[in-house]
Amino acid sequence: MSMFKKALTCSFLAAVFFSSILANSQETVRLGTPVTEDQLENFDLVAPPDGSGFPTGSGTARQGKAVYDTKCAVCHAANGEGTSDATIIVGGDMHSAESPLRTVGSFWPYASTVFDFVRRAMPADAPKSLSNTEVYQVTAYVLYLNGLIDENTVLNSETLQTIEMPNANGFIDRSHIQ
Repeated sequence: MSMFKKALTCSFLAAVFFSSILANSQETVRLGTPVTEDQLENFDLVAPPDGSGFPTGSGTARQGKAVYDTKCAVCHAANGEGTSDATIIVGGDMHSAESPLRTVGSFWPYASTVFDFVRRAMPADAPKSLSNTEVYQVTAYVLYLNGLIDENTVLNSETLQTIEMPNANGFIDRSHIQ
């Protein structure tokens, strides 16, 4: 029995020892800095298809080409043909006999989805770094490359919602199912 008590005591002391080391190490490790409310203000930038959440600003494809050439072409290439399969944004056909190529022009259901994605995720090496005006301009240029608008169409919070995407009816809304 005394051997059992010694083992139990040693186990208990080891647990206390390692717990104190763990507690102290968690107190001394400092990763990053606390986030302030000001820093969180523009963290969740959502622009849904119903038009709520769109910022002020506007742009045309003609204006967007300059932004695209400097900030987007490195991944998406000069005309949206992409530098890899994952970066192609032009072309595609959802009704092809083979595996369909899902691009902005062939797959995306709403122009507002394009705007929202560009605003929050592009450019890939600096997400959320584009101004609202640059996002409208780049979105206009991408839609222009896909033949969905002409180069002088002005995109803004109102006109963006009026653009009909070729695959708008290609999705089944199951949001009501729980």
